[in-house]
Amino acid sequence: MYPEVLNDTISSLKKIPGIGEKSAERYALSLVELSDEDIANFVTNIKSCKEKLQKCTICGHLTDSEVCSVCSDSNRVDNLICVVEDYKSAFGFEKSGSFNGKYHVLNGLISPIDGIYPEDINISSLVERLNGKEKDAEVILALKPSIEGETTTLYIKKIFENKNIKVSRLSYGIPMGVDIDYLDSITLDRALLDRKEIS
Repeated sequence: MYPEVLNDTISSLKKIPGIGEKSAERYALSLVELSDEDIANFVTNIKSCKEKLQKCTICGHLTDSEVCSVCSDSNRVDNLICVVEDYKSAFGFEKSGSFNGKYHVLNGLISPIDGIYPEDINISSLVERLNGKEKDAEVILALKPSIEGETTTLYIKKIFENKNIKVSRLSYGIPMGVDIDYLDSITLDRALLDRKEIS
């Protein structure tokens, strides 16, 4: 039906999560209408994302430099750390604009059934970050309410039990099983404000 080059473009676009057959067709056809300059910029930006984006050496968040803009911001509260599963969740909180602490991105959740153990995710560097900063420190666990999220929450809580660090979690106005990055900013704001210390 479509020329081969267009079919190849549609196939490439379908590899992006959330883009189905119809959306891929619509996007591919719209590319034909873009100017040569727009196409060149589009290709350059995609390549730059792949080549330049990396994990922050401090928190594991996505950045185009060695240290992300949040970790390097001296105006943010250094000993208030929001622990999230992935960088998409951190971006979700940043969009809400109400969190003035810093992040720690686990890049996964503990799931023994899937062969993912504590040493497979970014937990050890969280402990290192808080060494010597125990006074008034708080770790907010902003993990999705699932079996994996709960397992990870309990594991991290146990690590900090005897370290005089407050560990809280988001309030459960958040529906079970939902990903943090899909929540609207009002829900995220309320979850942060209503966070509870884990007993």
